[in-house]
Amino acid sequence: MAYVVAEPCINCKYTHCASVCPVDAFREGPNFLVIDPFECIDCDACVPECPVEAIYPDDEVPLEWEHYIDLNDRLSEQWIDHHIDQTTDPMPDADEWAEKEDKEELLVESWN
Repeated sequence: MAYVVAEPCINCKYTHCASVCPVDAFREGPNFLVIDPFECIDCDACVPECPVEAIYPDDEVPLEWEHYIDLNDRLSEQWIDHHIDQTTDPMPDADEWAEKEDKEELLVESWN
């Protein structure tokens, strides 16, 4: 079992979760974080650090966000060179975006 970052992270990108990961399983995208399922050791350290409650065990992801399991897998490969292991500033207006729903269309997958 691995942990999965879901929709609430989009346009927030709080990074407290990445700074507590003991195996550097987090990858950073332009406006979202993902967890590499092959690096994750299921330690649960990241879950309480996420202020928007975007991180779930892969077998507990809410039904409407189950596709984020595959998305984390795919994007962790795409963003392989974008490890993040420290706390950085959240995105501008992160606090406003934290309360919004239906943000998936805003996900930026490419650094280009």
